[in-house]
Amino acid sequence: MIKYIFSGFLLLLFLACGQPPERNCEDFKTGKFSFTATLNGEEKKTTFYRTLEIEVDEFEGKKDSSSIRWINDCEYVLKNLNPKNKAEEKPIHIKILTTKESSYTFEYNIVGDNKKFKGTAHKID
Repeated sequence: MIKYIFSGFLLLLFLACGQPPERNCEDFKTGKFSFTATLNGEEKKTTFYRTLEIEVDEFEGKKDSSSIRWINDCEYVLKNLNPKNKAEEKPIHIKILTTKESSYTFEYNIVGDNKKFKGTAHKID
């Protein structure tokens, strides 16, 4: 009897842990968002507006525009339209990992670079 209870418990545990995270990426393809990152020990806030083809970022009073190439509903590549240096010429790959009602968690990296970063964006509008 204990063998069956233990087997049932393991099955329930396996099923509960095997649920994929919620990803309603379609809800976050367009809109206005905010993102806070820590740079040199200081929290900095970026706001950005995204359509299906363009993303406009505002950081410390400066605006920058990037083109968007969607790979699938949850991944896209940003390419700066007006790079000011070699670093800004490199495209950035973004992958939405999970979504909630008004935010999403994502990872990003420079295309070709294996070092990935994570963040959470909050939908403002």
